[in-house]
Amino acid sequence: MTPAISVENVSFAYEDEPVLRDVSMTVEEGDFLGLVGPNGSGKTTLLKVMLGLQSPDSGTVRLFGTPAREFTEGTRLGYVSQQSTEADATMPVTVREVVTMGRYAHVGLRRLRDADRRAVDDALDRVGIADLADRRINRLSGGQKQRAYIARALASEADLLALDEPTVGVDTDSVGRFYELLDELNAEGITVVLIEHDIGLLADHARTMACLDGELYAHCGTREFLESDALERAFSSARTVRASALAGGDRR
Repeated sequence: MTPAISVENVSFAYEDEPVLRDVSMTVEEGDFLGLVGPNGSGKTTLLKVMLGLQSPDSGTVRLFGTPAREFTEGTRLGYVSQQSTEADATMPVTVREVVTMGRYAHVGLRRLRDADRRAVDDALDRVGIADLADRRINRLSGGQKQRAYIARALASEADLLALDEPTVGVDTDSVGRFYELLDELNAEGITVVLIEHDIGLLADHARTMACLDGELYAHCGTREFLESDALERAFSSARTVRASALAGGDRR
C-alpha cells in the first residue's frame, strides 16, 4: 500500500534559524500518528511540510505517492490548525456554512446539488453537531468548533486528517468525546496525524508516535515509544539549547 505521507531527508529553516534537520519518516494509510516534542521543537512546521503547505529547504515529501508540490487532490486532506478558533472570533458564518466549505472543491463552478447537501448533513450528523448547524461558528465552545472543522473535512471526503493541538482550551469531558470521535474515524480507515501536548492522553489512542526537537528522535509503535528514551532525549536537548541561547527565533 502506498504511504499516506513519505518524508525523506527534510530540512527547513526560518531565515538563519534551523527548525527541521534531516527528518525522514513514513505515515502509512490508516495510521493514527501522535506527534510530540518540546515547545518550539518544529512540530507545527513538520506538519505543514507533510501537507505540502510549506516547502522544505531540502529533501522530499510525497502525499499518497505524489510529490507534495504536484499533489492536486486537496480534498483528500483535512487540516485543523492552531489558528482556526482564533480566525473564527469575528466570522459571521454558521456551522453549516463552514462545513459546506468542504464541498467547494467538488462543486467547482456549478451550484450545490442535493448530493452535496446530503454530504454536509451526513458530516454534521457524523460528528454529533447536527443540532448546531444554524448557530454562528463563533458562538460554539472550543470542542464544538473542533467537531465543526472535522465535519468540514468529512464533507470534503478527506482520507487524511491532520490536527495541531486541537484540545487546547477544551474542557475535559469534551476532550474525551473528541478522542472517541477520532478513534471511530480512524477505525473507518481515515489516517490521523495529531500534535498533542498531553502525551499520556495521546498515547492512549495513537497507534504510532513520533518525537522530535529539530531532529527526529523516534518514530515507532506507541508501546515501543513509551519504553524508549526518546522523550528524555528530546526534552533534555531542548533544555540545553534554550539555556545556552541568548536570542533566536520561535521554532514552530
